[in-house]
Amino acid sequence: MTQPRREFVKRAAAVGAAAVVVHSPVSAAAASAAALGETPDTPDAPPLAPHLGPLDQVAQDEAYWGKVAAQYPVTDAVINLEAGYFGIMAAPVLAAHHRHVDRVNRESSYFARRAFLPILQQARDAVAQFVGAKPTEIVLSRGATEALQALITQYKGVKAGDTVMYVDLDYNAMQWAMNALAAARGATVAKLAIPEPATRENILEAYTRALDAHPRTKLLLLTHCNNKTGLIIPVQEITALAKARGADVVVDAAHSFGQVPLSVNALGADFVGLNLHKWIGAPVGAGAMYIREGHLDAIDRMHADEAFPMTRIESRLHTGTTSFATVMTIPDAIAFQQSLGMPQKAARLRYLRDRWVRAVRDVPGVHILTPDDPALVGAITGFRLHGRGTREANEALAKTLLDEFGIFTFQRTGLANGDCVRVTPTLFNTPAQLDRLAAALRTMAARG
Repeated sequence: MTQPRREFVKRAAAVGAAAVVVHSPVSAAAASAAALGETPDTPDAPPLAPHLGPLDQVAQDEAYWGKVAAQYPVTDAVINLEAGYFGIMAAPVLAAHHRHVDRVNRESSYFARRAFLPILQQARDAVAQFVGAKPTEIVLSRGATEALQALITQYKGVKAGDTVMYVDLDYNAMQWAMNALAAARGATVAKLAIPEPATRENILEAYTRALDAHPRTKLLLLTHCNNKTGLIIPVQEITALAKARGADVVVDAAHSFGQVPLSVNALGADFVGLNLHKWIGAPVGAGAMYIREGHLDAIDRMHADEAFPMTRIESRLHTGTTSFATVMTIPDAIAFQQSLGMPQKAARLRYLRDRWVRAVRDVPGVHILTPDDPALVGAITGFRLHGRGTREANEALAKTLLDEFGIFTFQRTGLANGDCVRVTPTLFNTPAQLDRLAAALRTMAARG
């Protein structure tokens, strides 16, 4: 995700010393700008500090989380429990974005050709630090979908007669990319279903059986936290199973980073696509591709890209002219999230999730699709009413929640056992709003 790309290649060596080996977004911006004699464009100071103390107590400190919620300019027209689509920017991030848009619009190509390169490097470095990667292992994208489509369709290790594998909970667009790879290489597709209800043991058993049944599997797609039910699978253990059988793994971490504390090393995979506009709260159109050092040769160049040498990850993703202001805002978004503390944020999200789930799990007719195991769930949870898994039933369910109770959720499709409704609370939601959801579900379940 580079602009202008020719200038990037020519000037990378000149500014690289100033833009790398820097460990905070603010100092990275200052160093990069100093290299060009510019005024640094740094993130705003974080408005809050991480709440210290036992996480179960921190998660329930309504005074503190009320201050956090006040940072989000959210509509009061509905109770929005559909944060899984994208994460709105917190007020200081939004203000920074507006400032960046104004600067780009004001300075135009004078800015883009002279000042943007070190800012791009600063944003990449901030992402690398946040996910525990080296800067040379990261290239920015416009979202996880773009990064994952490139990783999958440009993967070179699949030949005629081989197998690619994914499950029902994987994101639909990623399933289609795996299908396209198989069709292009003359490979076969193996699709399996994650058990309901899921446990760590039956998830691992399902993948073990599938990999053993398809010994020519060369590429396995794993979604760390899926967008349908919110189930978090043990990616590191499954990756070890796959690698022991000669298969590479691509991880869809679109919903992981920013929802749960995580690093790329904790995933164990060599190829990861992630979002920055979901749980990190950057502007829409921000993501990243990760390729572990030493594994670049497994992924082909995008469209025979010659702007970068084969030894650079940038040659694997060519997006053309990007939104300069979006890239500029990425360090602001990361700084805000870090100001809250990821363990504290994850604890709060899980508290909000548990608030409504525990209130309805034993209600007849309410089927919660995500377990309560703390290792297998974060903020997102899917449900059905009375086992109804048709698209029409779940679209109607979401419509009733909105029209009658003022609660916005969304229907998800593609599960082996049928569609569901997804509930995704976030930091601007309150326990009282989750209580209203639970009350609405009790009322609807009682109607049959």
